[in-house]
Amino acid sequence: MIRTALRAPIDRDTHAALRAAVLGLVDARPGRRFDPVLHAGRPGLAVHHPDPGPPTVRAAPGDDPGVRADLALALLRRALALHPRPLVWLTRPGELSVHDDDLRWLHPTSWAAGALGLPVGLVVVTPRGWFDPVSDVRREWRRIRRRAGG
Repeated sequence: MIRTALRAPIDRDTHAALRAAVLGLVDARPGRRFDPVLHAGRPGLAVHHPDPGPPTVRAAPGDDPGVRADLALALLRRALALHPRPLVWLTRPGELSVHDDDLRWLHPTSWAAGALGLPVGLVVVTPRGWFDPVSDVRREWRRIRRRAGG
């Protein structure tokens, strides 16, 4: 199965979930620098795994696409128990442009979604907004704030 990229216009449910992911990151992050984390599910009903990071040795398993695919598959299986339409997102610091961390997770998450028959792909979430690294559909805020009553 080929990964399904987000297409504009985004449905309200997906937009609300991704906005909640940005708000959750802004509320939870300890500072300007933090490690990337892969999430699956929906904000508030998600499972996550810290990114194993760049390897110190070329063959280290932290940079192995197979290990990343296994992690993504396990997260998506657990997320399906929480929500019938899970999302997959990577939280990381930085700007809304494609970074190495995004590329390290893009194919493994696409493979995992395809293995489960899910039409989802990776969305990158930063403190400034979110974007799909394949379609470049995005939403950015200068200062995101919680809405009144929510």
